[in-house]
Amino acid sequence: MSNTLERLQKVIAQSGVTSRRKAEQLILEGKVKVNGEVVTALGTKVGPQDQVEVEGVPLEKEIPVHHILYKPRGVISTVNDDKGRKTVIDFFPEVEERIYPIGRLDYDSSGIILLTNDGEFANLLMHPKHEVEKVYVAKLRGIPSKEELSRLKKGIKVDKDLLKAVRYNILSLDRKKDTMLLELTLIEGKNRHVRRMMEALGYPVQKLKREKYGILTLEGLQPGETRPLTPKEIKQMVNMAK
Repeated sequence: MSNTLERLQKVIAQSGVTSRRKAEQLILEGKVKVNGEVVTALGTKVGPQDQVEVEGVPLEKEIPVHHILYKPRGVISTVNDDKGRKTVIDFFPEVEERIYPIGRLDYDSSGIILLTNDGEFANLLMHPKHEVEKVYVAKLRGIPSKEELSRLKKGIKVDKDLLKAVRYNILSLDRKKDTMLLELTLIEGKNRHVRRMMEALGYPVQKLKREKYGILTLEGLQPGETRPLTPKEIKQMVNMAK
């Protein structure tokens, strides 16, 4: 905490317990106490001398950590899984901080995923208004026409979601195998965004890989490998999201 008063949800997020959005939800649900009293007002401000409890656990300030994982296929993007499946957290046995993934990457997809205990950092990157670009490469069953692909930029309505790509690029196509490799750039990350969008267009995704997240790439990493972000990378990602 700083020496000045800060909003309660921001302090909770900075502690590494959860994101700011989730912190706000916990406050509204009456699961947060300040100096022993339940607080449900989102405008509440606290200082270094205040004792904050979240779901009965006293808040302790962790040093912010930021990691990148090359997620393999067949790994779930959660802290734990009630079905016993391998999670992204399993790749960080040496990390003592309570890290969690920023957003999600499908169970059957591979590529970049970021993990942190820094709620402010996570909130910056996840909010679509900050327009942090994510680049995917999809192997499609079938070869869509240019006219069909042009619909991706306009957006395709699936259920209640408007799914779109800000850019796309045909990397290769194989007419014998009837497949295409398509690069897609998104600034949003709705549930199964690429897969649902391409299925709606009539070209199911056979393989999907997230190759870039903001300025970050998979360079130097093999599936299942991790590394901490450098201070320069963290600063660049924050500046990109502001």
